Amino acid sequence: MTVQTVWAAWFSATDTTRAVVNRIAARLARQTGAPLETYDFTLPQARKAPRTFGPGDLVVLGTPVYAGRVPNLLIPFVSSLRGNGALAVPVVCYGNRAYDDALMELTLTLTAGGFIPIAGGAFSCQHAFSRTQNAGRPDVSDLTVAGGFADAVAKKLAAGDLTPVTVPGNDPVGPYYTPRDRHGAPINILKVVPVTSEACTHCGLCASQCPLGSIDPEDEKKMTGKCMKCNRCVKHCPVGAKSFDDPNYLYHKTELEDQFSWPRKQPELFL
Repeated sequence: MTVQTVWAAWFSATDTTRAVVNRIAARLARQTGAPLETYDFTLPQARKAPRTFGPGDLVVLGTPVYAGRVPNLLIPFVSSLRGNGALAVPVVCYGNRAYDDALMELTLTLTAGGFIPIAGGAFSCQHAFSRTQNAGRPDVSDLTVAGGFADAVAKKLAAGDLTPVTVPGNDPVGPYYTPRDRHGAPINILKVVPVTSEACTHCGLCASQCPLGSIDPEDEKKMTGKCMKCNRCVKHCPVGAKSFDDPNYLYHKTELEDQFSWPRKQPELFL
């Protein structure tokens, strides 16, 4: 099969998934000689209409991992994508705890949509909640591995091997990871939302960049919809006015930093 277009497609609230997907797709475009197109579906306006692909397309599609799965608020959109025989490389990025069933879920979802996943990868990246856990990842080492992975995918294509990839995980996928307190009781942070300090300059960036369009552009302190705890508003605010102050959220964040910062997990690649 001749690759006519390589697509770098991603949901990336804090830019880590974008970095990994772009490295893989750019190298694949160079190796195959096909043009590179990008499809950033992080913001809601990019998800208003399903995207259709077809034979000749090679789509490197990446999502973050939330609680060991593809974000539940993102799955309906990913399910709406139509592959029509396009090749796919599903990629998930997680915060060094575990990616659990996320790569399996993304692979199954793309397959159901008419894609042929021929390779897949899981990359440990800086956690969305934290500025210290896995700080700086994906780093040079991770992106070097991502480039080598692309070379291996290109080699598989050159050999005419379109065998669907086998990735780890449960089919059907298991439950979401449940954070727990020190007594083992479940911690529920589903309804937690960010707070806005008086440092806010009302620039409107958080409202315009919210992946769910849930921040009121007239009053940045108000939430008009769901919050997926992606931390885009927190990490992109130019004056640091956004944060989370919920005790359960902060406990879970500290638990992740204390228990899952080490050892450094390496990329896992599947062909």
